[in-house]
Amino acid sequence: MVKLKYLFVSIALLYSCGVYTFTGADIHADIETISIAFFQNQAPLMQPILSQNFTNALQDRFIQQTDLTSVNTNGDLHFEGYISDYNVKPISISSSDIANQNRLSIKVFLRFSNLVEKDKSFEQSFSRYADFDSSLNLSSLEEELIDQIITELIEDIFNKAVVNW
Repeated sequence: MVKLKYLFVSIALLYSCGVYTFTGADIHADIETISIAFFQNQAPLMQPILSQNFTNALQDRFIQQTDLTSVNTNGDLHFEGYISDYNVKPISISSSDIANQNRLSIKVFLRFSNLVEKDKSFEQSFSRYADFDSSLNLSSLEEELIDQIITELIEDIFNKAVVNW
């Protein structure tokens, strides 16, 4: 009976100050909705699938790992922004001036609005990259690299917005 009492007290404490999830998200109890605007690709080098894949991945992460309801506009949490850079550069040059390794980089500018806890709102650029062997054709592994980079970007954004690390 005493153990049951401690269990109820522990559960009450977890939910008293907000919503805690096992993903680490710490979302205020008054926050119920999320809206995520489409992230346009404004990078000098265009990649056709990037905008849609990034926007969908961001939406999926919050829908799958929080109890928030997705709305088209004016969510309690709102994300908007754009892809500001997408590039491929050599990073390791051999003695014969040939690239050994290349780096695919993606940079996203994000504006996050928290309408319940306004002090947690922010504007920030997030950037991630993936390296690959220059002997490989980028087009054969580009989609895989993009997915890997997007996953890392979404992790950074999720942590900054709702994990409060």
